[in-house]
Amino acid sequence: MIPIPSKEGVTIPIAVLSEALQSLLGASIPSIMVIIILLAFVGTVLAKTMKPAMITKSPFLTALFDIPLIWVIARILAVIFSIMIYFKVGPEAIWSENTGAILLFDLLPVLFSVFLFAGLLLPLLLNFGLLELFGALLTKFMRPVFKLPGRSSIDALASWLGDGTIGVLLTSRQYEDGYYTKREAAIVGTTFSVVSITFSIVVIKQVGLMNYFVPYYFAVTFSGLIAAFILPRIWPLSTKPDTFINEKEDDQTSEIIPEGYSRFGYGLEQAQLQARKSKSISKFLLDGSKNILDMWLGVAPIVMALGTVALVIAEYTPLFQWLGVPFIPLLELLRVPEAQAASQTLVVGFADMFLPSILAEGIESDMTRFIVASVSVTQLIYMSEVGGVLLGSKIPVGMKDLIILFILRTLITLPIITLIAHLIF
Repeated sequence: MIPIPSKEGVTIPIAVLSEALQSLLGASIPSIMVIIILLAFVGTVLAKTMKPAMITKSPFLTALFDIPLIWVIARILAVIFSIMIYFKVGPEAIWSENTGAILLFDLLPVLFSVFLFAGLLLPLLLNFGLLELFGALLTKFMRPVFKLPGRSSIDALASWLGDGTIGVLLTSRQYEDGYYTKREAAIVGTTFSVVSITFSIVVIKQVGLMNYFVPYYFAVTFSGLIAAFILPRIWPLSTKPDTFINEKEDDQTSEIIPEGYSRFGYGLEQAQLQARKSKSISKFLLDGSKNILDMWLGVAPIVMALGTVALVIAEYTPLFQWLGVPFIPLLELLRVPEAQAASQTLVVGFADMFLPSILAEGIESDMTRFIVASVSVTQLIYMSEVGGVLLGSKIPVGMKDLIILFILRTLITLPIITLIAHLIF
């Protein structure tokens, strides 16, 4: 998690390892992803029909393959789409370079390598005391401001410096291990799984405003923090049950610092106790391998299926243009130039975060392109990656939650970003 300099600015070692693996394997990664998606489908068919002992006697494999009907359908679609895209067969709408090809040849290779290293190394964050130390130190800030335990600050940092999917992976694992309640996991997953600094640079470059990077990232960070403050206090996040995965209620006693301890002293002691439990290298590697399989076989098919559908709708139907119409009066009220062109970019971000900045190429106003780039990053929930990963994880949020939260994030961050844009331009 230590920030290190890179050509694009700041990154973290996991991102460097991920890029190195992509360079090493190159064009073979899409083939590997098709095989992984096929394995997920075959495992699901076996679990649902033949029920082999290898799956039924393993809680991990049962959770991975014996899934609800909606996810079975998603895995079927993922297999069909990935084969069509790989071999370029069937309707071009599925495999064109603006739809399925983006996912299979651009996004999934990134997820393949990120999941490999993040999954394998995740026990270093979880099992050796780092979260216990930060939990004790930062609870007094995170709990009143964001209604979260202090350990959630690590999730935020993982996303901010690395990638939103790393944050989702970390959140899901902590939820399954009983450290987050359902409400806390939902808040962290949908509020703090932010786009990395590196990808933010890619977005501002795409709209041709790299010289405005500092005010742009300030606008993104400031509006994102305001959204993180508001959203846990309103529906639907506020109504999520404050119970753990085992349905036990959260009494927050674990966050109380005993008498005679400083926050740092107590956090350090708890961190040491946790670290002493982790002495087996084989268990470390086993936990890491389970994380990798969980993300590869559980999440990749969801991203493939939902991402392809969303991108086809965005590219070949006027649906997102129609959905953007209600935003035109709001944009005009905020005095945003070229409001009609900007309106469709506000909604298309739900399909993929990069689409708004691509559509913004035709917008002449620097101010409007600045707003589009900033809002697309703060919307955070897009189906081709973070949204699909969230739905594929154990975090208790559904499609309805994601749609509502996407709209709420847009309505909260748009006026703030527009105000900042008016001050700059």
